[in-house]
Amino acid sequence: MSAKILLADDHALVRAGLRMIIDAEPDLHVVAEAADGYEALSALDRTPADLAILDIAMPRMTGLQAAREINRSHPHVRILILSMYDNEQYFFEALKAGASGYVLKSVADRDLLEACRATLRGEPFLYAGAITALIRDYLHRARQGGEMPDNILTPREEEVLKLIAEGYSTREIAATLTISAKTVDRHRTNILSKLGLRDRLALTRYAIRAGLIEP
Repeated sequence: MSAKILLADDHALVRAGLRMIIDAEPDLHVVAEAADGYEALSALDRTPADLAILDIAMPRMTGLQAAREINRSHPHVRILILSMYDNEQYFFEALKAGASGYVLKSVADRDLLEACRATLRGEPFLYAGAITALIRDYLHRARQGGEMPDNILTPREEEVLKLIAEGYSTREIAATLTISAKTVDRHRTNILSKLGLRDRLALTRYAIRAGLIEP
């Protein structure tokens, strides 16, 4: 069954081009289009979707504003921000708004499909400049003493977090640590609760800042 995608961009030609790329894939299908954030929210109310691809700069309601509202009213919908701006501020604002990925329009023909699939799996999609920004953010926080307090997590939870951040699946983590998949899920839930985080991308950022994985 193909994943249902909402595509929001204020340029009809851009939407048409992106839709052509997406609909050519058997596992992805655009079920609704929107020209701004308001239309995107209205479309989601009418048409269920698994993923919302939002242009960052749209009239009436921007992609960032729409992302925040989608997280509130449709928390099951994954969000991918599409932007012409290779800009750290926009990237971090997108993360704060709840996006799991950030794709540059200039390379959308190369990155969009990979980004869609990663986001649908609950994994982050980061372009090269974004990874550099995350490293810079980590170094800045380290210099400013911005690390999270020590010993928030148990040693086992840190092991699970490290593997999650390295991209291991639940089954792979269970096999690596010789525990059940249900136990892995329970640890993940506890980790998210303790850290006040909501997804794999946020966990990855924390793992980098905590030194559990290398940037």
